[in-house]
Amino acid sequence: MARRGANGKPLKAEATPAVSIVVVVYESGPTLAECLAAVRAQTWRDFEIILVDNASSDRVAQAAAKADPAIRLIENAENLGFAAAVNQGAKAARGRWLALLNPDAYAQADWLARLMAATQANPAVHSFTSRQLMAEDPTKLDGLGDVMALAGYPFRGGYTHDNPGVLEPGWVFSACGGAMLVERELFLRLGGFDERLFCYCEDVDLGYRLRLIGEPTLLVPDAVVRHVGSASSGGRRSDFAVFHGTRNRFWVFVKDTPAALFWLTLPLHVLATLVLFARHATRGEIVTPIKGLAAGIRHIDVALEARREAQATRTASSWEIARAMTWNPLDLLLRRAFIQRRVS
Repeated sequence: MARRGANGKPLKAEATPAVSIVVVVYESGPTLAECLAAVRAQTWRDFEIILVDNASSDRVAQAAAKADPAIRLIENAENLGFAAAVNQGAKAARGRWLALLNPDAYAQADWLARLMAATQANPAVHSFTSRQLMAEDPTKLDGLGDVMALAGYPFRGGYTHDNPGVLEPGWVFSACGGAMLVERELFLRLGGFDERLFCYCEDVDLGYRLRLIGEPTLLVPDAVVRHVGSASSGGRRSDFAVFHGTRNRFWVFVKDTPAALFWLTLPLHVLATLVLFARHATRGEIVTPIKGLAAGIRHIDVALEARREAQATRTASSWEIARAMTWNPLDLLLRRAFIQRRVS
């Protein structure tokens, strides 16, 4: 696909794109074609597409690259995980802005244009997230950015709630990695996604590390995607998703929470864990989360090493971090969105 500028005219071959769209592919056969079709239909034309294939057996990424020579394909000999694959794409990218899009996320035609308009209207902001709707039922939310509860528990804001319609942009704790925009230089300076997490919570961790250095994330509610969710990992409640989500949630709490806030909220984190495990037990799926938490505790040295790295660069106070969280336990229990309005 020939790259075109915002005016629709072809860009010169040597021109650097404004945006690099990175899509990580793993057994994404049922969804990738629709994802890429939506990307090609974007009204903002100054972008490149990078596919990073994590040793899929279905070869859909290779077929897509063959059909469209403008696609840049990175092929891995093994599944390196979502975090490492995104980092590969970011290092290969040429754009100032890095747009991350899941292969099961279908962007509205003005998705990228809305995000880029937000960068121009908010030049001091370097991280943006989208409104995500359920692909199977767009009247329901898949999320309005990620929320962090004071208990140290992250969740997708508004997940399964009714789509609220018109919203003003506002601050959220972190961006969902399935449909986000971040300044590439900043992403790389922070080390990208933490590859020790492999998959799940790496976006929350990145958003937390951004918060630690005073970099907020802005929700752009007019930038809309429809999202299937966990299409490559067997579903949101698959053993893979639950194990990695449980382990990584614990690691992110240990890694990123400032010391004063950590000790104040540790009892809340334990209580929230017990409540969540009780919910798992009622569904007959308690074994996998126990295994995930046990793995997190057994290898806590991984989180402690990461903690030393993350806290060494912190400039934000514990109070500033706490203010970006929701203090209402009902928000966590009901997965309500938590959007802080901008003060001009």
